[in-house]
Amino acid sequence: MHAYNRLPSSGHSSPSPPPSPLRSPRLRHGRSKTGRFSPGHPGGAGGVGRTAAQRLAWSFLSLLLRRQGVFLFAPLIYISGMLLYMGSASFDVVPVIKHRPAPGSVYRSPQLYARLRPEMDADNSSADAISTIWKIPYKGGEWKPCVNKSSQGLPESNGYIYVEANGGLNQQRTSICNAVAVAGYLNATLVIPNFHYHSIWKDPSKFKDIYDEEYFVNTLKNDVRIVDRIPEDVVLPKLLEEKVIRISPFANRLSFDAPPVVQRLRCLANYEALRFSSPLLTIGESLVERMRKRSAINGGKYVSVHLRFEEDMVAFSCCVFDGGEQEREDMIAARERGWKGKFTKPGRIIRPGAIRINGKCPLTPLEVGLMLRGMGFTKNTSIFLASGKIYNAEKTMAPLLEMFPNLHTKETLASEEELAPFRNYSSRMAAIDYTVCLHSEAFVTTQGGNFPHFLLGHRRYLYGGHAKTIKPDKRKLALLFDNPNIGWKSFKRQLLTMRANSDAKGVEIKRPNDSIYSFPCPDCMCHANKTDNSRSSSAA
Repeated sequence: MHAYNRLPSSGHSSPSPPPSPLRSPRLRHGRSKTGRFSPGHPGGAGGVGRTAAQRLAWSFLSLLLRRQGVFLFAPLIYISGMLLYMGSASFDVVPVIKHRPAPGSVYRSPQLYARLRPEMDADNSSADAISTIWKIPYKGGEWKPCVNKSSQGLPESNGYIYVEANGGLNQQRTSICNAVAVAGYLNATLVIPNFHYHSIWKDPSKFKDIYDEEYFVNTLKNDVRIVDRIPEDVVLPKLLEEKVIRISPFANRLSFDAPPVVQRLRCLANYEALRFSSPLLTIGESLVERMRKRSAINGGKYVSVHLRFEEDMVAFSCCVFDGGEQEREDMIAARERGWKGKFTKPGRIIRPGAIRINGKCPLTPLEVGLMLRGMGFTKNTSIFLASGKIYNAEKTMAPLLEMFPNLHTKETLASEEELAPFRNYSSRMAAIDYTVCLHSEAFVTTQGGNFPHFLLGHRRYLYGGHAKTIKPDKRKLALLFDNPNIGWKSFKRQLLTMRANSDAKGVEIKRPNDSIYSFPCPDCMCHANKTDNSRSSSAA
């Protein structure tokens, strides 16, 4: 049968469409329907014998089913009931969910120092590391300088090479050595490089102000012809032809993976021909002697530290320390002075926490002290600090001086009169630091850059192929300094392991893309137990 059709008949007996299913069962007032779940159905839940509790539950369910909108409020009713059960609640307070920053992402070194200092000061478990720091022999034996000079005269020059050496002291050194290599390889005459004046270093020094020019020319005389200026009869025709001559900076324009003849000239220039000018050499060597006298308790041995915590370095790193609002304002101003707009470009996102985790933040003076004490250096160790003007020095240097009271800089070792000729020249002041660091028992690098880059190789060249340099793993340091539960013994154990790793990597062989300015073996050095015959063939 077809369903009953309530619409008036049109004379045709067509069946009506089936009714739409009900959205939910509805119990209409005054109308009784029999069904499986109806109260009167003998086989349902509402049959004879239903208890009062069951009838009450069924009545409440029926009420909810009659008004579906009630379901929207059911969660709120439940939560309200729970809150009323647990106690009164204030609905005008927004709950704050706190997440602990990732390990190593926050500067907490001051808190760690305060907690570890009592144990640190009471620790007499070992002798000063200065006397035992380098003890892992290199399996290949010691190395020695092995750069051969040519003994024959030079053929007629093919022309002139003129370069501008840009950057600071050691970036300029790169330009000089590369220029020597290119000039010798092309049989060209090298014009003494001109130092490019930079807005950051602000040093107008010339080549002869920093290096011994006569010694440089004489050392290379059989390998590269060098003059102090281009002859006028060469320049004028070119100027008339081209109208303008443009000389580009020459710091990193030569591959590290160069032919042996080019590498030999680089070695010769960097390790033999470049010697600081007499005034710089004199004051540098005198400060070395003063450091040795102040280190008599340790047999004249001292540690040199290259600390990069100047304002411009802190600003450039984009790291956050504990200076609060004043530090933030100082860093914004320093970035704008030095790198206008670089850090405020649209879309640029700076993540200080990620920078710290990746080991890119400069170590603070406090962190350097913690690291060295953890590596076994005691309060009696003499420290030479190579640095520019430390940011907020009165505050930031205090913990380092507490840990190492026998700490010196060129300013504390030399008198005002001795430093006066060099004070306003950043490259000359850096040359003094370089000399004192070069002759220390251990050199500590904290941030990278050209200064430690060259010292690493120069120390290898002087000390049998071993750099005698501590190069810490700053990613591990970030985790250690941010560990609230670490004790002094565990802290020291991990730092001693880090120190041992630096010892094990003291002698390293240059790989194809490494710089000979950091890795002189084997291009600039040979095994101490071998003759120089193998080098003679490559120099020919």
